[in-house]
Amino acid sequence: MTLGNSNSTHLSILETAETHFPDQKRLVQRLFYVNEAFHSMCEDLAAAEEALAHAEHLPDGLREARRQEYAALVDALLLEMREALAQSKIVMLRRPPNTRPNSP
Repeated sequence: MTLGNSNSTHLSILETAETHFPDQKRLVQRLFYVNEAFHSMCEDLAAAEEALAHAEHLPDGLREARRQEYAALVDALLLEMREALAQSKIVMLRRPPNTRPNSP
């Protein structure tokens, strides 16, 4: 889901993600700009939240089902984003190849 390419839309997508992770705002910003998958999750989150907000205007017979659907989508995206944020903090430590401990 893409909301558009204008700069203001771009910023509102980022702001939507930042509101859910205020303690990790800088990490959210960094991933938003350098990680295409995370950027896509942010776009999807903004679109899902917009759809959830507009669900209140749907006909009675459809409103609750769509509200639950969009709320579940928002929850799933937030979980996926939380996992991506956690994974981005992992640093892999490896011994360089062909290295030996110093010998006397």
